[in-house]
Amino acid sequence: MNPWEKYVVPNLISCACASKPMMKQREKVIPYAEGKVLEIGCGSGTNFSYYDPDKVEHLYALEPSGGMLKKARRAAGALGYGNNIEFLETGAESVPLEDHSIDTVVYTFVLCTIPDWKGALAETRRLLKPGGKIIFSEHGLAPDEGVAKWQRRVEPVWKPLAGGCHLTRDTNKMLEEAGFELQDAETMYLPGTPKIAGFCSWGSAVPV
Repeated sequence: MNPWEKYVVPNLISCACASKPMMKQREKVIPYAEGKVLEIGCGSGTNFSYYDPDKVEHLYALEPSGGMLKKARRAAGALGYGNNIEFLETGAESVPLEDHSIDTVVYTFVLCTIPDWKGALAETRRLLKPGGKIIFSEHGLAPDEGVAKWQRRVEPVWKPLAGGCHLTRDTNKMLEEAGFELQDAETMYLPGTPKIAGFCSWGSAVPV
């Protein structure tokens, strides 16, 4: 890992992912998490304050970056979560949890970055209990060709600077291809955000 990836990217992503429009998106979906919850790519713990402690039995916070996990542990400590959060330093493609052990899997602004997104969503299917669900809010490929054209142009430069973030992944299509049915999915361009990085979809999805 080069110095940019080790020291700069974690702070850059933490700052970008805590912008006001993104925080508003997190606030829309995170309170729907319930039971045993697995958060994919918890980063610096940006979502932690939005979980409803009366609904969440246990939170597994998965994050492959050691630098990010240090920030997440500090955030959990500041919120007084104690033993209710269990940190997993690993990737989303191989999660050390039992089959059908999770009620809710949370994806917020991470499917753009996961190298093997198909493997991650297959692992999510393995982990979800019958009746379990994904809740998500993600940015990705815009429906307007003028914006999408610029996304494709910028992505080769953007991706290495932004920790592997893809601008052209279609979240809803990815979920459907992985065998999930979308429920109450909504989309919009995030206010105050460049359109190439601001087309957002959110909602929930269940295995079919």
